[in-house]
Amino acid sequence: MANGNMTSGSPGAILHRPMRYDLQVWLLTLGRDRAFRRKIAALARLREGDAVLDLGCGTGSLAIEAKRLIGPTGTVKGVDPSPEMIARAVVKARKAGLELEFLNAAAQALPFADAQFDTVLSTLMLHHLSRKSRGRCAREMRRVVKPGGRVLVVDFGARQSGGILARFHRHGHVAAADVMHLLGEAGLEIVDTGAVGFGDLQFVLAEAPRAV
Repeated sequence: MANGNMTSGSPGAILHRPMRYDLQVWLLTLGRDRAFRRKIAALARLREGDAVLDLGCGTGSLAIEAKRLIGPTGTVKGVDPSPEMIARAVVKARKAGLELEFLNAAAQALPFADAQFDTVLSTLMLHHLSRKSRGRCAREMRRVVKPGGRVLVVDFGARQSGGILARFHRHGHVAAADVMHLLGEAGLEIVDTGAVGFGDLQFVLAEAPRAV
């Protein structure tokens, strides 16, 4: 999004205004933010009982939607480098009456054991990272996902020249081909890619190789 801070040489932008972040998502989706989250969940092929990790979870809306879909036997953890975003996510989950775990952590150094999650989500996050950090993030996603598990990356596919959507590209964009290359180099197998159906957002779905 457009309210982060990324200095020269830093690993990425960190957002500090949760209310503004939620407003920007609402604007990006033209008020269809709930439908957007459900679309992401469908693309990730979430299943009942899944263990889900939401990278760059922001204020927790997608993580909460995922928890609703996977049911009481599933688990959802969200990580974000911004303490303000995590605080807002915790409040949202409490109000929703759902049990989730939100951690203040960076996507390039995840505080989880290997092969812990069935699904890893990265939505509107990768473009905030420096190019070097994107590779680290991809390797971390590969590390924490189970064999046969899924990794879904959603991000801006092309820079807008003007209008509302241009405000969301202040930190750049990541072409689907570049995402595919990153995930492939990390050892993930590309399953599907295409348009999300909201603005110019693109998705790449990958899978971790199954154990032989």
